[in-house]
Amino acid sequence: MTSRLPFVLFLLTPAVALAGMPSFLLSDVASQRFQAISFFLALFLGVTLAVRALWNRLGRDVPRLPRLGFGSALALVFLWGLGFQLVLSMIAGGRELMTPGAWEKKGVTYQLHESELPSEKELVLQARRQRLEELRVALWAYAAGHGSEFPPSDFAPGIAEERWKVLGGSGLHFVYVSGLKADAPATPLAYEPGLFGPERWVLFTDGDIRRMPIASIHEALAAGGAP
Repeated sequence: MTSRLPFVLFLLTPAVALAGMPSFLLSDVASQRFQAISFFLALFLGVTLAVRALWNRLGRDVPRLPRLGFGSALALVFLWGLGFQLVLSMIAGGRELMTPGAWEKKGVTYQLHESELPSEKELVLQARRQRLEELRVALWAYAAGHGSEFPPSDFAPGIAEERWKVLGGSGLHFVYVSGLKADAPATPLAYEPGLFGPERWVLFTDGDIRRMPIASIHEALAAGGAP
């Protein structure tokens, strides 16, 4: 017992460690991927066992069904997975064809492209043009039944008064130039009044609609055509 005492004291005496066991740690990204793969494999095996159990349970009532082993169940689940992947790929491809440019790649997935909404000024500008487009449809329908001639005035019957009114609640009509024919050389036919400032939408006799300064509109009217 006495001879062992120095050895025990030597073991209990603290000393500087000269070496240690090496340790290997995964990075955060690698650790997350490893966990995801582990979860997928565990889920895959769990589904395989469930399919095998359900198939063999069904085989008790339907003797014609062969007994399904683990390998066969694994292959069956794998084929089902490939089928689902094919269907999802076709859906994604069809989505891209129906909405080209709407999806952008973010990492390994795709997200909807965040497009900027038009400003209130742009929306009003588009709505003003839309009113003139509605008048164009009515004028060309009138001209089709009157030898390509447009109405003699904006109060003539044949076109609803609502079509002559500009955007808003002012009740003002578009400035209309009478005595013109459809599909004639481009000449201002109707344009917005001064309510909308110096830049106004103009409808020409060739069906074109463009935005022009009022000075250019007057020049086109004086010249009898588009500038």
